[in-house]
Amino acid sequence: MNLEAEDIHWTSEDGLSLYARAYGPGTAKLTVLCLHGLTRNHQDFEPMIAALPRSFRFIAVDVRGRGRSAHDPNPDNYDPRVYAKDMRRLLDQLGLTRVALVGTSMGGLISLLMMRQMPERIAGVVLNDVGPVVEKTGITRIAGYAGKVRPVTGWESAAEAVKTIQGAAFPDMPEARWMDFARRTYRELPDGQVVLDYDPNIARGLGKVKPGVLAHFALWRLFASLKKAPLLVVRGGISDLLSDKTAREMVRRHPDAKLVTVPRVGHAPILDEPEAVAALPEFLTRLETKA
Repeated sequence: MNLEAEDIHWTSEDGLSLYARAYGPGTAKLTVLCLHGLTRNHQDFEPMIAALPRSFRFIAVDVRGRGRSAHDPNPDNYDPRVYAKDMRRLLDQLGLTRVALVGTSMGGLISLLMMRQMPERIAGVVLNDVGPVVEKTGITRIAGYAGKVRPVTGWESAAEAVKTIQGAAFPDMPEARWMDFARRTYRELPDGQVVLDYDPNIARGLGKVKPGVLAHFALWRLFASLKKAPLLVVRGGISDLLSDKTAREMVRRHPDAKLVTVPRVGHAPILDEPEAVAALPEFLTRLETKA
């Protein structure tokens, strides 16, 4: 996907070289920080950015251990609390005092932490298929493949691999788009080898996650910090990670929230679906006056 963009490099508090990519005019009234899921990278947001008005500025990051950001020699640092600190460093470097957040899955958890730690810098939040109650079925499924995918033999093989893993979440995905999905999941090395575009160690400990009463209580308390900013919840209609019940409860508890459901899509919507494309510009335009 060819979008005009510029590279951003910054250094974490502990010295890692990190990467983000900026799209849209630097003079835009609103900058939107885009935070991807566990095994994903900044490219996940390019379909969304291509489908939305060019009046906003988007900064899509590669969280440490993904994409063009450095791998961390200490896997214990693959933690949303550390990622949130990295985002603060990025905002500081760019001189951004107020931004909107779009967080997919793990990126949504980072958004929650950022809202608690720096509410004055957040104009509003989009949570894409994630909430305070994480369904066990979804966690088990992700733990089953994160860092464990078999090597592929080339790009066609990579497209088949992502279709095998993600096919149930995108039952209506056209065949041609699986290659696009693969190119947002893998990268090609100088020797022509196609490999996953993340450090396998990011998933260490994920299989030990056991959502329970105490964890849900803590996450609902964290979610409460979002009451200070407008919220848009996007849910995949067949998601196995965010239930319809939880999504509706999120909206009920928040004073300024809206729920958009993307039918026949699981975890997580790409955000270029018609329902998302209709809701996102309206929400972001509202936030321009708060940026």
